[in-house]
Amino acid sequence: MQLSPVKKLVIAGGGTAGWMAAAAISRKFGELLDITLIESDDIGTVGVGEATIPPIRVFHKLLGIDEQEFMRATLATFKVGISFENWGQQGDRYIHSFGKTGKETWLGDFHHFWLRSRELGMDFEFGDFCLEVQASLTNKFYTGPNADINYAYHLDATRYAKFLRELYEKNGGKRVEGKIVEVKQDHDTGFITGLTLASGETIDGDFFIDCSGFRGLLIEQTLRTGYEDWTHWLPCDSALAVQTESVRPAVPYTRSVAHHAGWRWQIPLQHRVGNGLVYCNGFMNDDEARTTLLQSVEGNTVTEPRPIKFRAGRRHKSWNKNCVALGLASGFIEPLESTSIHLFIMAITRLMRLFPFRGVEPALVNEYNRETHAEIEPIRDFVILHYKATERDDSAFWRYCKNMEVPETLAHRIELFKKTGHAYQAPGELFRIDSWTQVMLGQRIMPEQYHHIAHLMSENELRQFFTKMKTVIRSEAEKLPLHDDFVQQYCKASV
Repeated sequence: MQLSPVKKLVIAGGGTAGWMAAAAISRKFGELLDITLIESDDIGTVGVGEATIPPIRVFHKLLGIDEQEFMRATLATFKVGISFENWGQQGDRYIHSFGKTGKETWLGDFHHFWLRSRELGMDFEFGDFCLEVQASLTNKFYTGPNADINYAYHLDATRYAKFLRELYEKNGGKRVEGKIVEVKQDHDTGFITGLTLASGETIDGDFFIDCSGFRGLLIEQTLRTGYEDWTHWLPCDSALAVQTESVRPAVPYTRSVAHHAGWRWQIPLQHRVGNGLVYCNGFMNDDEARTTLLQSVEGNTVTEPRPIKFRAGRRHKSWNKNCVALGLASGFIEPLESTSIHLFIMAITRLMRLFPFRGVEPALVNEYNRETHAEIEPIRDFVILHYKATERDDSAFWRYCKNMEVPETLAHRIELFKKTGHAYQAPGELFRIDSWTQVMLGQRIMPEQYHHIAHLMSENELRQFFTKMKTVIRSEAEKLPLHDDFVQQYCKASV
């Protein structure tokens, strides 16, 4: 088949994914492509992706975004991790931080030494050796030229989309307002050729990005790509989101509090708090969810609870014919580890690396889809881990999660850690060994043994080493300013 060069790119939908794609592609390829984004003012976006993870900072450097300007525009605060509460058992709490825990050796990771210290009766907490954990526990934060702390952001997703739109339009990109009512296809190839709006106008294109959210207007409703359902592993299928007034200084972490049929989030911004309840409709009805959410929030509500229905899983192909699905149109894990915006970023970056300027080559399509599948499966497993690794049996939901079959890839990781203490990060995986160990230990998966490299330190050496490290990290944390004070000084927004 004769390949047709791609000169006109059309992005169907705005929201976070659409505007991230538009801003990035226009900045790098603005002189190579004619770019149009179509967005309807009448169609709302999910817009609750308010918590991020550290790779967003690399994306912002790519776009030349000034951190303080961005934070003021999006009323953002800093995030150094997530506080998980009631997950292993009710009353439990641990921090999954973005930081590094302790110091590893070439042959053995730090947690092996910590496991030996426990065997010897030492009472050090695993989080004693991570600056980001200690910053979370004391509500401290600082960033600057000499700061050694890993962080991301809490942000207002609607304002973030607006901020990115302004960047896109500065780069000369076009936005067309309108509702897409018809997707035109080539009769012979099935490729998409244009999108017709309610006004009657048709926006022609050579390549299309579907950012239409869960609807999947192009990738699914038109191209019938198919969907791989993961709800047997990730049973939550509903959420309610509500915003409340702030009643206390913002903390530098997201809260994730498990309840009897799922969990709820709390995300502090400069001007308000984002709250949500994630639940499985099979174990909690919508009325009960609304009541549970409103009873759990602090401060007056400033919005009505907004329902969101979703189905965990992914498209069989994220790139089909001359269409790439981004964001929720491509698939969704669930919001537990704040990976949605990261997956948007990686998909945009992947598309830019493999962009079909000379035409849609099947080899490019296959590679894009292969990389997408390889990337998302370990992330999926990491999120499933939180549900599977529980000792809770106080509700039907948690009994289901505790006893469910999990992907073989995750079952292997759990068994390996449980039997030997070995954790790993395969090449290209997002979550580091630190993340896997923090969650597995935090949710009571205690290894039966550890690597004997830890025996090369005597008991006295180990105690002295740990005591000194704990003291240094606590001292570093104590020197940091309070998070809310630093935000007010560094990037205070005028609301």
